Amino acid sequence: MEDTVFKVLKEAGRPLKSAEIAELAGLEKKEVDKAIKKLKKEGKITSPKRCYYAPVE
Repeated sequence: MEDTVFKVLKEAGRPLKSAEIAELAGLEKKEVDKAIKKLKKEGKITSPKRCYYAPVE
C-alpha cells in the first residue's frame, strides 16, 4: 500500500492532500494516512506545507 501511495505522489507532480491521494489510489483515507505516516518515518516523503505531501527528490 505504501508503494501505491508513493507512486500516486510521484505521478501527480505536485503536493497532494491525503484525501486526494486516497481518491487517486482508490484506497480508504485512513489507510492512506497510515501509509503516509510510515513513508514520512522512512524519509521517502515530505510535507512542503500543512496537510500536503510530496515525494522527497
